[in-house]
Amino acid sequence: MFSSFGRKLLATPLSYIIPLLEKTGVTPNGLTIIGFLFTVVIAIILALGYFITGGVLLIFAALFDTLDGALARQTGQSSKFGAFLDSTMDRFSEGVVLIGLTYYYAASGSGWMEVTLLSVTLLGSLMVSYTRARAEALGFECKVGLLQRPERIVLLVLGLITPWMRIALWLLAVFTVVTAGQRIAEVYKQAQPELQASLTPDVND
Repeated sequence: MFSSFGRKLLATPLSYIIPLLEKTGVTPNGLTIIGFLFTVVIAIILALGYFITGGVLLIFAALFDTLDGALARQTGQSSKFGAFLDSTMDRFSEGVVLIGLTYYYAASGSGWMEVTLLSVTLLGSLMVSYTRARAEALGFECKVGLLQRPERIVLLVLGLITPWMRIALWLLAVFTVVTAGQRIAEVYKQAQPELQASLTPDVND
């Protein structure tokens, strides 16, 4: 989830935490599931309207998200299934948080704008993930975009712990869709040689 710079900042605390986790016998996949369940609790807290508490807990959830991968590397338990499970749970985690917020605003009876923005954000975030997964399955490189998952989490946390939640939701809604569009444009750019070849007449015909 974090950039290389972020991982370097976390290297020292992780060097103390990972050995403790090893002693408990918990597996990396087990940590992934625990992290997801923690996010479900956060989503419930947000659905009840405790935004600042939920925002602070989301920071800890984001840090917790690095533990499964670090534990897998440290203990030699890295696997393709573990990577798949981690990515899948990340999508579920983001979704349940947005659903929790949607529930809160829908229950308020006057949050139609926020509900709309959250719905667009949910769609946009799914498309950001899908465009990369589909592009890479076809052999394209597709990691571009203004608002990838770490940036979305930071923006959401800032909205939750400040009075500017609606502004944060507008930015999330607009730029998740923009990010998906950037990835479509990037794949189109990389596909140009193939597209041009398909349009060039075969001189042997």
